[in-house]
Amino acid sequence: MDILLWHEILEPYELAVKELQVKFRHLIKEHHGKGLYSPIESVSGRVKSVSSILEKMQRRHCARRDGGAGGGYRGIRIICQSVEDIEKVADLIQKRSDIEIKSEKDYIRHMKDSGYLSYHLIVYYTVETMNGPKRIQVEIQIRTMAMDFWATIEHSLQYKYKANIPDHIRERL
Repeated sequence: MDILLWHEILEPYELAVKELQVKFRHLIKEHHGKGLYSPIESVSGRVKSVSSILEKMQRRHCARRDGGAGGGYRGIRIICQSVEDIEKVADLIQKRSDIEIKSEKDYIRHMKDSGYLSYHLIVYYTVETMNGPKRIQVEIQIRTMAMDFWATIEHSLQYKYKANIPDHIRERL
């Protein structure tokens, strides 16, 4: 597929990620401005590069250009201090009128075999483009700082060992 076409497809997703980052960072600011504790410690987001998307699609034997359900091609990561904060943030998101929750995956109550812990939401979010409104699917991962640290290490090891992490390292994780 032509790079220009990919850019055209991904541009609304980039806008959605940027807008959501601004909105969640503003929530932090609002809490602090009122002298309140913010359940959100930090927010980051990204849309994967075209080469990364193509590699992931090939790995998952996926032909869809939109990333399918979740996709993992574009998303927001919200970092909290505690597990209780994760629940508060999920409630804040659920109450928003500009975000519609499509699905949830609770990897905290139902930890993956690898030990991965996180709370994932697939949401619908509408951006305004030159061609009118576009409803976008975005993945929101909510995790604690400790969970994020662990996930980062585990992800790095997956790439280092090409998903064949030696048993002695897997046990230590």
